Amino acid sequence: MRSLESFIERVILASRWVLVVFNLGLAAALVLYAFAFIYKFAKLVGSVTTLDDGDMILAMLGLIDAALVASLLVMVMISSYENYVSRLDNVDVQLSWLGKLDSGSLKIKVASSIVAISSIHLLQIFLNANQYDNMKIMWYTIMHMAFVVSALLLGVLDRITAKSDPAKGGKSGAYGQP
Repeated sequence: MRSLESFIERVILASRWVLVVFNLGLAAALVLYAFAFIYKFAKLVGSVTTLDDGDMILAMLGLIDAALVASLLVMVMISSYENYVSRLDNVDVQLSWLGKLDSGSLKIKVASSIVAISSIHLLQIFLNANQYDNMKIMWYTIMHMAFVVSALLLGVLDRITAKSDPAKGGKSGAYGQP
């Protein structure tokens, strides 16, 4: 019976390497997104003399949005690999946050990035408000606020769990009692 249990545990632990497929897929998506960014940027360069201030701001917001999404992909790929597959010990580049981004703090960073991306989209909508009816603008605002509230709640939950987790410097037990 013990050998069966040992075999199952080895299979479960080895299955974490399947995550590499997802990380490689995200890396490929990042390359495709980089091409889309270059295309947007080239289009902007070609029309820089004909754009008015509002359109230029919208184009810049689109580029900022793309940079945030790309950063989010990189953060998820690296932290996912580091947390669930294997340590990145064999790399020449040392990132200060490498190894410090656990799944809880990753959720907070992802939620914050989603709020930032949503904020940019909402600003783009507000700058083009004449192209949207009021009902759509209201729903976009409600969706954005749902992201904001979710990110805040994740932060509160992370703080609560950090206070009760001895590994994070908090107290253990009910009401902080050991």
